[in-house]
Amino acid sequence: MTSETQTAEQQPDHYDSFAEAYARANENGLFNRWYARPAVLDLLGDVAGRRILDAGCGSGPLVADLKERGASVAGFDASPAMIRLARKRLGDDADLKVADLSLPLPYDNEAFDDALAVLVLHYLEDWSGPLTELRRVLRPGGRLVVVVNHPVIPPVMYPEVDYFATVPNTEEYDFDGVSATLTIWYRSLSAMSESFTAAGFRISAISEPPVSPDTPPELLPPSDSDPTRFIGFIFFALEASPTVAPESDRADVGVFASTSTPVS
Repeated sequence: MTSETQTAEQQPDHYDSFAEAYARANENGLFNRWYARPAVLDLLGDVAGRRILDAGCGSGPLVADLKERGASVAGFDASPAMIRLARKRLGDDADLKVADLSLPLPYDNEAFDDALAVLVLHYLEDWSGPLTELRRVLRPGGRLVVVVNHPVIPPVMYPEVDYFATVPNTEEYDFDGVSATLTIWYRSLSAMSESFTAAGFRISAISEPPVSPDTPPELLPPSDSDPTRFIGFIFFALEASPTVAPESDRADVGVFASTSTPVS
């Protein structure tokens, strides 16, 4: 992975150009299949009968995992290509939409018991709008699980990046032989915490978990200590406070819902 700083956010449908390669790479890849997904499921616990929103669902692997565990799941992604892949996985009757987390979401107030934002928020400079919308669609006491790149990565990998600033970094990745450029917005742990609080969430857990015990050994990185633990992502379990933003402070959800784009 290489890097260079830049100032522009990537377009919401940026993943369209490499969606299939990304989905293939993550189907059995270390960071998604054996690290992020099991840790998210552990944080959620028993989800039977719960209404869950997967924000930035990609090709739908977590939606499938949660449905298998008895949850009622809706998902959205800004990439039409990703939603098409999710429909192939989940079927035409799956509750999937093309929608942008940086805009008002096409869901009613307090529609969900839990929500997920897994490897999504770190593509955005401003977290205030997305977190406020996720709070709006959660019932009071509902849970939001957030997973982002660990904030200690910049001082370790990119020492020229100011840890205490919210700054973009352009990074090159290889997904199953397809090169892709992603812009990650790094911010400090305290900045993350302040954003959660301002949007009406309380942090109930912060996790830096090991990989799944079922991880194939050949996928683990070389290590002089414990190869099942490394600095990759940081996981937050948040609880929605009883107070929501006034109706006058939010966009008309019905108007946006009429313009969201289901993909068949």
